[in-house]
Amino acid sequence: MRGAAPVMYQHFLNKQESFMYDRETNFPMEDTRNDARIEYTEKGMTQLSSRRCEIIKLSKSGALISILTQYTLPQNFYLDIPSARIQMVGCLTKRVHGNNIIEARFLRMLTDRDLNRIFVYSTHPNHRNRTLDIYR
Repeated sequence: MRGAAPVMYQHFLNKQESFMYDRETNFPMEDTRNDARIEYTEKGMTQLSSRRCEIIKLSKSGALISILTQYTLPQNFYLDIPSARIQMVGCLTKRVHGNNIIEARFLRMLTDRDLNRIFVYSTHPNHRNRTLDIYR
């Protein structure tokens, strides 16, 4: 008997993919600067924690978020943007960089109306002349 490792054959079940995260088109990120809040549960379901953060880049399907201090962030959390009055956007942590920047993916895509509202309240110079359309 030989003690060689089994050879992995090409099979359609070797790669798992999900439509939302693997085949969905990536929307372009746009620079922004909005204050936000990350909310998540700690210790099971007993305690809701909230941390302040800043959104650096934003698209319909994801965001780059900057946090002030490093802490353990769960895989799933909620993102609140109080200035634009957008609450409880479900997020999934894709990657955490060493310089306290988080890549997050939204569980539902933001609408154009929500994106415009966020950019109106942004302090980034690119969004200085945006106005809020109240009739939409």
